[in-house]
Amino acid sequence: MLRADDLVFAHPGQQKSYHFSLEARPGEVTAISGASGSGKSTLLDLLAGFIAPVSGTLTLDGEDLLSFPPEARPVSLLLQADNLFEHLSAQDNAALGLPRGTPKATGLQQVAEALAEVGLAGFEAKQVANLSGGQKQRVALARTLLRNRPVLLLDEPFSALDDDTRRTTRELVGDLTRRHKWHTVLVSHHADDIAALASVHYRIVAGRLERV
Repeated sequence: MLRADDLVFAHPGQQKSYHFSLEARPGEVTAISGASGSGKSTLLDLLAGFIAPVSGTLTLDGEDLLSFPPEARPVSLLLQADNLFEHLSAQDNAALGLPRGTPKATGLQQVAEALAEVGLAGFEAKQVANLSGGQKQRVALARTLLRNRPVLLLDEPFSALDDDTRRTTRELVGDLTRRHKWHTVLVSHHADDIAALASVHYRIVAGRLERV
């Protein structure tokens, strides 16, 4: 279980502080909602290690995560923008999730399997610039699969998608979360996404998480 216990953070020069406590279980989506500026991105930054709390604890299955820098945390982050390299192929973008030193033949097989798992079998050579928004997010999910990290942080990942693509992509995220036992934390202001995916829903009110 991913657990945050009274993570406290305050931006320099501001008196307002945040106090975050939550639990995210493997194989489930934990949703975070709140008004603009309420602290949703701040919470994700704390979980990812981009900012450090003043106090509190953050653990995964009892292991302290606060001592790890962002690159060493067992965390993947998927944003509204897919952060892909448009001039590279789907295969080359997904391969960025492979561990360093992976033999080429093994890597190619793993990339093909990951792309197939997200519904992009046969898309290996397609240039990302020529893919649809939904297909790009699937490439980003394939890269996440290859990173093989147990915590997935999602920051409004479906906002740029049309309704049908949004539905099928979030279904894929739910399926991957259950299949790979990810601890998925979804930040969203869309009630439909939360209703469709979340096992647990927290709302940020006055700088604190409240379970809905």
